[in-house]
Amino acid sequence: MRNRLILLPGWGLGTAALEPLAASLRAQDARLQVELAPLPELADADVQAWVDYLDRKLPSDTWLGGWSLGGMLASELARKRGDHCCGLLTLASNPCFVARADWPHGMADDTFGTFLDGCRSHTCVTLKRFRTLCSDGALQPRTLLRQLGVGVPETDPLYLATGLEVLAQLDTREALQAYGGPQLHLFAGSDALVPPEAAKALSELLPDVEVGLVEESSHAFLLEYPQELAAGIKSFLHESGDD
Repeated sequence: MRNRLILLPGWGLGTAALEPLAASLRAQDARLQVELAPLPELADADVQAWVDYLDRKLPSDTWLGGWSLGGMLASELARKRGDHCCGLLTLASNPCFVARADWPHGMADDTFGTFLDGCRSHTCVTLKRFRTLCSDGALQPRTLLRQLGVGVPETDPLYLATGLEVLAQLDTREALQAYGGPQLHLFAGSDALVPPEAAKALSELLPDVEVGLVEESSHAFLLEYPQELAAGIKSFLHESGDD
């Protein structure tokens, strides 16, 4: 169904953060069916297990997208589905969230390790810190921080920790290169979690794919600019043959 888009959320915040963007997309295109799907809650931190779970749960022959971790998982699922995925869009999704020797545009490994330890031992404090990082770089960070605290589901700390382990393992570069359908990747210019340099590096990796950078915006830019992002996504869907 080329008029059906499934969006996956980022780590730790649930689908509520995607609601304003979904509402804007529906308002701008009444034909588009936008559905929000939660991340898996699995005790297994095997990436393939997560992708297989999503493949079983989510309908095929749709557009796939997501924010941050959700976009990374959508990328892997798009590769798995191939022609049965209409297209892919990601929002603030770094191909490698944790920096690697051949991808330095990510979070330092020791910093991530400290964050993971904090998630296991002081979950609530870590989630609050994470929301703060999501809002850093926004024009109105305090307002955004309050928005990020609304509708956050109660999630077992075990599942939160395995989610972070999956995030650390993911490297979507091969998936993005292998997937032959339409792609749109949007990054935030003042993101405290995903360096803006990742946008330039991804553009060099995928020269025929649309990669955009929204200046003066935070990791949670989908809450800052839902209407503007929706307009860009709508154009991408239509230009890729959605009409």
